[in-house]
Amino acid sequence: PGLSIAFGQTNTGTAQTAVLNASGYVTPRRRATVSAKVTGKIREVFIDEGMRVAAGQVLARLDDVDAVAALRAAEAEKAVAVATLEELRVRLANARRAFERNKDLRGRDLVSQESLDNAETAVASYDAQIVLAGERINAAERSVGIARQNVDNCVVRAPFAGVVVSKDAQPGEMVSPISAGGGYTRT
Repeated sequence: PGLSIAFGQTNTGTAQTAVLNASGYVTPRRRATVSAKVTGKIREVFIDEGMRVAAGQVLARLDDVDAVAALRAAEAEKAVAVATLEELRVRLANARRAFERNKDLRGRDLVSQESLDNAETAVASYDAQIVLAGERINAAERSVGIARQNVDNCVVRAPFAGVVVSKDAQPGEMVSPISAGGGYTRT
């Protein structure tokens, strides 16, 4: 590929033309091969060669049905953990009332020490279960976060603003961030 540049120059009323011939390539300052973060089937491609894109612009989407299903399952697990915590708080309040009643009755020698001990154990047990339920909620929140990231990984975005020079995959094709050594998967 050759590059030819012509420009005019005025020198004391007469026009002179200089021609510069050069050979070479025009190369970008930055270039990136953009790929999906996960292996999957391309659902949509939003770009074409020669198109200008902004940083963060969505270039393509992978089929995210499995990732969305996993997100919904993680959200359901979190909802169950929250509901369990609420149920345990109600049971703890009831166990505390029973303990206070048994303590009063034991003070009047109307119930055995064993009944009082059992009521006290129930309060301690529900306290421990509430701590455990809180940890389950934390774990469920982390699972939801991971599942959301997996859904987001199904979106291919431009790393910086630029011009698309090559579109190497079409809807329906499998893509992967790592070459699988041939086959039908593109990188």
